[in-house]
Amino acid sequence: MDENTPSPRPDESSMRSRRRLRGFGWHLMGYFAVMIVLVPVNFMTTPDEPWFVLPMVGWGGVLALHVAWVMGLFDGLFGR
Repeated sequence: MDENTPSPRPDESSMRSRRRLRGFGWHLMGYFAVMIVLVPVNFMTTPDEPWFVLPMVGWGGVLALHVAWVMGLFDGLFGR
């Protein structure tokens, strides 16, 4: 095998990236599943007070941080 030929085994960096992306996918699915329940519950119980916005924005902020971590934006902070 030529040394310029890529090895068939994925390196640790690409495996870590896939694992991060998969974790984010689960996080995003959980977010949407909970929001799909919270919004109707809010409008059925207290339609005058849109309290579902608080968990939506709060959890959305955490999702934004998770996206930044998946993209590797924090790698320089932690020395990776």
